Amino acid sequence: MTSIDELFKASGVGNKRKLEPLRDPNEVYKSARLNGSKSRHARVEDEPLTDDNIEAGPAPPPEDNDAEGDYGPAMPPDDDDEGGRFFGGGVTAQEAQVLDYLDDTEAELLPEKMDVAWLRRTALSFEKKISRNAEQRAKFEDDPSKFIASEAELDAEIKALSILSEHPELYPEFARMGCVASLVGLLAHENTDIAIDAIEIIDELTDEDVAAEEAQYDALVDALLEADLLSLIVSNLERLDETQETDRGGTYHALGIVENLCSRTGTAERVAEAESLLKWLLRRIQMKEAEGGVSQNKQYAAEILAILVQNLPKNRRKLASLDSTDIMLQLVAPYRKRDPEKGGEEEEYVENLFEALTCVVDELEGKAKFVEAEGVELCLIMLKEGKLSKSASLRLLDHAAGGASGVEVCQKIVEAGGLKNVFTLFMKKSTDHRAAEHLIGIFASMLRLLPADSAERIRLLAKFVEKDYEKTAKLVKLRRECAARMGAVDEAIRSEQAQMSPEEKEDMADEWFSRRLDAGLFSLQTLDVVLAWLIAEDGGAKDAIRKLLADRDESWSAIRETLQEQIEGMDTDSADGKDTREMLSTLLQFLQ
Repeated sequence: MTSIDELFKASGVGNKRKLEPLRDPNEVYKSARLNGSKSRHARVEDEPLTDDNIEAGPAPPPEDNDAEGDYGPAMPPDDDDEGGRFFGGGVTAQEAQVLDYLDDTEAELLPEKMDVAWLRRTALSFEKKISRNAEQRAKFEDDPSKFIASEAELDAEIKALSILSEHPELYPEFARMGCVASLVGLLAHENTDIAIDAIEIIDELTDEDVAAEEAQYDALVDALLEADLLSLIVSNLERLDETQETDRGGTYHALGIVENLCSRTGTAERVAEAESLLKWLLRRIQMKEAEGGVSQNKQYAAEILAILVQNLPKNRRKLASLDSTDIMLQLVAPYRKRDPEKGGEEEEYVENLFEALTCVVDELEGKAKFVEAEGVELCLIMLKEGKLSKSASLRLLDHAAGGASGVEVCQKIVEAGGLKNVFTLFMKKSTDHRAAEHLIGIFASMLRLLPADSAERIRLLAKFVEKDYEKTAKLVKLRRECAARMGAVDEAIRSEQAQMSPEEKEDMADEWFSRRLDAGLFSLQTLDVVLAWLIAEDGGAKDAIRKLLADRDESWSAIRETLQEQIEGMDTDSADGKDTREMLSTLLQFLQ
């Protein structure tokens, strides 16, 4: 018989898609023969050829010569008849039966329409599987073999919900039907495999890559949180054994859910309210692991902490209250003399710890904990001895000293002998632009916050005066470089503005501001604040700065323009903003 592959080849159909048949076509053909199905074509059964049964020539005509009959071979079927050679393609009945079977199979395998009706059927089946498994477990509590089948069915039903991530338009209905609560409830299942299945599905449904509209995503997340998702995640994190591969994967997906929830500010704050979760994360980043390495989950826990405190003052204060500053400082301390392996989990782990610390010390509570845990001293050691940790510790020290509440940090820098460390680094030719920016930020904070006539302030000013004002000259040099970059960008922006309407200028305002920041706007502003403080504080520094600026035909007017621009763009809603505005206005008076 002609094979299926040969039929397709003969008809010109390519092999673009190959579907594994559910039934062997040869078996269909054999079945047809055994059942005696008849074809409209004659079939001759083969039998052994012998001399006795070989007859030469055509068959003789019937004996009755008068009878009318058809002689010779059968006439071909009428080409115009439906099912004839023209329409039938010349295939036999058995071959047509096989092709019909394949067509029916493909029709059955077409994707089902994913709509509300489908969701209701799926939800009903899901709830039934949960109920049946619960009944079987209660009935055969001491004999797992009696309820294992229902557990397998429930496992398959949970995994089938994965398709929902491709249809986020069904999220609100899924939540309204109560299925979200049922799914979350499975995190408390006695079988951790079932709980892990539910965790994986929730992670997939809440993933940021899901193309859900805000209202659709919110409906799902709100339902998850109302079902007490966070406390159940913590209970699973506590019971999962990460020495087992399956449980280790479950922990990873549980952390994935937490990360997904942090994509919304309101939800991230609710996550941080779960103190048990924060405590687990802090314990996890301290956990000793095989061969002293850093696993993926340990690094992920540190990343979650860093995400939680980004741009959320409430979360920073919450984390600071749990002694997280001291914990994380102890974890980064070993890296003052050694670097983690480049490109590995450990490097990312250290970066996340520094990132979390840098965010926490932006708050008053974090600064106090930072000083109490001797964070200033550790950062100064890293500035002197560190490698990869040098830049991270410098940024951390800059943030800790910044803001109106950084007085204690600034004083501690001087008391710990840190002026030598920061000024030595400032004067190095190898110091890059980003490091210089943080150093200038520390100088500006100290000049603003150290009390007038205090020993700490006098020691700071003396550093700018010593060695014939070499450090002051370095400030002017850096200002000139920043101003040159800013000038080029401002000129390009003015050229673009000349060809635009007022509406177009308004649309481009944010992009232009971003370009000015990239060119060094913040550095220029901070440099001019430091120079203004020196002009106001020390007569010798004032004369030195005037002379240095005059060498390039520059004057204080450039510094005044920068300070005035800062005042005009200042947000005075906060107390810190009002204090900064008042400080800048006072400094302007010394530049008249």
